[in-house]
Amino acid sequence: MQEFERLESEVRSYCRSFPVVFKQAVGCRMIDEQGRAYLDFFAGAGTLNYGHNNPRFKRRLLEYLQGDGIAHALDLYTAAKRQFLLRFNSVVLQPRAMEYKLQFPSPSGCNAVEAALKVARKVTGRQNIVYFANSFHGMSLGALSVTSNQLNRAGAGIPLAHTMPMPFDGDLGSASDSLDHLEAHLKSAGELPAGVIVETIQAEGGVRAARFKWLQRLEKLTKNYGIPLIVDDIQAGCGRTGPFFSFEEAGIRPDLITLSKSLSGFGLPMSLLLIRPEFDLWKPGEHNGTFRGNNLAFVTAAEALSYWEDDSLCRSVQEKGQLVRRRLEQIADAFPEAKPQPRGRGLLQGIAFAQEDLAGKVARESFRQGLIIETCGPQGEVLKFLPPLVIEDEELQEGLDIVESALKAVTEGSAAAV
Repeated sequence: MQEFERLESEVRSYCRSFPVVFKQAVGCRMIDEQGRAYLDFFAGAGTLNYGHNNPRFKRRLLEYLQGDGIAHALDLYTAAKRQFLLRFNSVVLQPRAMEYKLQFPSPSGCNAVEAALKVARKVTGRQNIVYFANSFHGMSLGALSVTSNQLNRAGAGIPLAHTMPMPFDGDLGSASDSLDHLEAHLKSAGELPAGVIVETIQAEGGVRAARFKWLQRLEKLTKNYGIPLIVDDIQAGCGRTGPFFSFEEAGIRPDLITLSKSLSGFGLPMSLLLIRPEFDLWKPGEHNGTFRGNNLAFVTAAEALSYWEDDSLCRSVQEKGQLVRRRLEQIADAFPEAKPQPRGRGLLQGIAFAQEDLAGKVARESFRQGLIIETCGPQGEVLKFLPPLVIEDEELQEGLDIVESALKAVTEGSAAAV
């Protein structure tokens, strides 16, 4: 791996946690150059909900390439884009009685966030955006301005202005509703915010799930004051919690919705901003980018929607989520000295530890035992479970067994130095 250390920037991060050279990946497994297979509970940070090299997507992609299908077309009309638009409308929007215009920003999720912030400001003519403690929305300047992590924010190198943090659900203890602070601010504000951006589950922030009642009150507040509500569903969406959108069970209707990560289904770069039709005030070319028309991603994304033509995947994810929660609660009971706290919904779950770096030690020992799993949270105190949605129960149990074994090895002091 010396060539990476010699030639690649020091900014690299995930490879430091998983220091092998990967060569192949199939389903829920990644294989390194030595031929060792690792079970994947990371799934490309939620980009591979349908597993690695999903054969259905790969077949469609190869057929498209062999037929000289267009790979790059800026925002020109293409057959691949039309197919995705029609499929997304018929499979996702119409069955949910949702009406949105679809904007294709540049490929990364943070560009969808940038576009959403600009739309909110354009619609209202106001500047400030409200965001929540422990949030993560991306690393570009606009997205960083609504991201809570101070280390990330410091990387901007300039002041990040025109945003305002508020406490997230549970930040002030169970006896207090954190939205009281937001409501008090709105009542006394000289100028209302241009928008409010929220994750229904703060994934990078520690797998902290907002209660449905909290989300419903947030929606009511924003509507009462005429403030656009932006839901960042980049990691929690595309079925990660069960339904296609993570906010469906709360019964809310955001004004703007950002999607990316598993949207293409195959790991191809793609992001999407859903805009209420009356908010679509863009002038032609007012927000653009060279790679906003990834036709290869349109092909696999259209095929990925076949998983959402009925509710079988949704039910499967919810059942697997219950399996994970039961096991995490059993692990918590078996290791009371570690004070583990299970949290999350569906197949976006985590287990928080009070002891400093315990989650990191368990992740490193899990990797030594053949499982790829990451940590999250302000201090890296949460072990995050993010397996592909199509994982088999046996594979899920295998990964959970490794985590339990790793936790035992770490707490008993028998773990190998990693």
